[in-house]
Amino acid sequence: MLSQSIWVIGATRSGKTTRLVRQFCDWVRPAIEPSSNQANIGVLVLAAIGDNRLDLVDRLTAATQGKCPFRATTPLGFFEDEVMLFWSLLIQNLGLKAQFPVRLRPENEQELATRLWRVELDDAIGRSGISEARLVRRILDLMQLANLSGITIEDIPTLLEQGLPRQTDEPGSELPLPYETVCEMLQRWRTWCLRRGLLTYSLIAELYWRYLLTDLTYQQHLTQRYQAVLADDVDEYPAIARHLFEFLLNQNVAGAFSFNADGAVRQGLGADPSYLQGLALQCQQEVLSDRVVTCLADNLSELIVELVTDPVFFATLPESVQTIQTTTQAQLLRQTGDVITKAIQSGQVEPREIALIGPGIDPISRYALAAILTRRGIPVETLNDQRPLSSSPIIRALLTLLTLVYPGLGRLVDRDTIAEMLVVLSQKSSSQTPPDRDSDEISSSFHASSFLIDPVRAGLIADHCFEPHPDRPCLLPAVTFPRWDRLGYQTTKAYEEIVLWIDGQRSQLSQRLLASPVVLLDRAIQRFFLGGSHLPFDQLAALRELIETAQHYWEVDARLRKIDKTDAPPSMTVSRFVQLLRQGTVTANPFPVRPIGPASNAVTLATVFQYRSSRRVHRWQFWLDAGSTRWLSGVDSLFAAPLFLQDWSGKTWTADDTQTSNEQRLRRILLDLLGRAEERIFLCYGDLATNGQEQTGILTTLVNAAIPIVLPASEESATEPAIA
Repeated sequence: MLSQSIWVIGATRSGKTTRLVRQFCDWVRPAIEPSSNQANIGVLVLAAIGDNRLDLVDRLTAATQGKCPFRATTPLGFFEDEVMLFWSLLIQNLGLKAQFPVRLRPENEQELATRLWRVELDDAIGRSGISEARLVRRILDLMQLANLSGITIEDIPTLLEQGLPRQTDEPGSELPLPYETVCEMLQRWRTWCLRRGLLTYSLIAELYWRYLLTDLTYQQHLTQRYQAVLADDVDEYPAIARHLFEFLLNQNVAGAFSFNADGAVRQGLGADPSYLQGLALQCQQEVLSDRVVTCLADNLSELIVELVTDPVFFATLPESVQTIQTTTQAQLLRQTGDVITKAIQSGQVEPREIALIGPGIDPISRYALAAILTRRGIPVETLNDQRPLSSSPIIRALLTLLTLVYPGLGRLVDRDTIAEMLVVLSQKSSSQTPPDRDSDEISSSFHASSFLIDPVRAGLIADHCFEPHPDRPCLLPAVTFPRWDRLGYQTTKAYEEIVLWIDGQRSQLSQRLLASPVVLLDRAIQRFFLGGSHLPFDQLAALRELIETAQHYWEVDARLRKIDKTDAPPSMTVSRFVQLLRQGTVTANPFPVRPIGPASNAVTLATVFQYRSSRRVHRWQFWLDAGSTRWLSGVDSLFAAPLFLQDWSGKTWTADDTQTSNEQRLRRILLDLLGRAEERIFLCYGDLATNGQEQTGILTTLVNAAIPIVLPASEESATEPAIA
């Protein structure tokens, strides 16, 4: 008989996960003892996100020496696996067509929903001027919030009328459609997807809580498979996770849960920590009041929260909190780089012990910080970088390659994209290329010595050897250029090899020997980048993301062609794919892989949300843009998210409610970050924002109370390139 279920409550780094690991060992110890003939018990292990799951799996495996199997996943991952596993049961109960389901990634979901809702979207956009992509995402997010909260689509209009009655179809509103129309669009989308066996995260959540978890046959299988459930950081779980836990606990399944009242990182994105906390009444509660490690939160939590929340309160912060203060943002970034460089070179700290954290890091600052540090030999790891795939030159080059192989795509390629492609594809296989830069910096973001075709010669080739054509654009032989001798032997040879390879792929396509564009992309990666084996980690991750995105895209396309019996030429799908990525669509992240070698000893660069989600800890933290108003009002929640929380009052959501919610969120951020800083915090403050206005954010009181760092102007800083 397993022990009573436990509910472990504690602040950041108070030992909650360690307590769960110990409880796991207590459950499985009888089965792993040498003299025992007891069978292993089934344990369901849940973590908030994929990266946390990897860490938890490592700890559980090490604690039991790998002798006890268990199933580890995330809540959404569990719902998806169960829906897939018991799909035949759902087919029977819902009368669906007998076909194996295909999951839609967010970028596929956005594109298909846009095509389905074309009439309503054109009308709304014509009256309000709202971005089409933003409107579609907002409507789809409403469906996701509802299903993660255990609310039906039919109830969404009532909820919105109660909470946001002023949101009408008038121009300028955040949702320029009548609520009933939104409901009808979502119901149509739901039906359209189910008929084709296409599943989004929203549909998966609904199918699980509404149909699968309530099915007696499934309930019987569930209790047979699991005798214990261990869930870490349940303050990040959606409301429907409580439905699952309550059912298991009522079936005498042992449970172990950890909860951080000051966590709730994903509140506003589907998590409902207050509702999950109600589960504690069914468990034996354990409060961990002391942290197992030393951190700045031990002595500074109350002081810093008081300084931020009380305008008249004044105190001096200790030496562990310092400020880097300059006039402009450009100066601030350079001085921040100087402080980090000096500390690493003097041996005070390793790169992996430093984190750069901001409420929202703009692309220019992100690029500038990475450039400053990498130029000095300090690697930088950007956490969960949400830049569009098309921001990578390698990805843009591969997309251009598609337009040259498949017919009918000539309008998607021009002289500039050809020149960029030639440079990138001529990369020397033995070279180590530097990290990607912004889209308009191909000529300066790579070292010329890393490529057989430099940007200048690539431009000459594109001017004289690229033949535009709406159906069959092509690259002509190098001798087409009257002064082809100016290209040089190395450039000419590299160019001719690229042309020969493209012609070979065209020939195979005409002979139906090229199965799909995914195969072409893989061939190109193997041919021009040696499979990515020599590339830096960030470029390799971009290639993995591209291949996973393309595989999903053509898997969905194959399903639609089969169900809808469309005869559209394959090149049309290629065209849509290229345009989708070039529009700046941010695709789903690839399966998490940890960097190894020198890349693992890197400075971490992340937004506050990304950093808190990753549960990382550093000796030194640099709080970027400490004067920004985004520390208080930064948007990391979905439209109308508070209305889908179980403890919502049902009253109209006002500006005062938003202010109160922001203040509570800021308090959680401060306490959490302090709990993850071991020695020092540097407040990076520029008097002027990037737009030239004076910085008056809520953390300014901390800046005024902190000890300033006085840095002499270094020669290296003086030679840094100007940052716009």
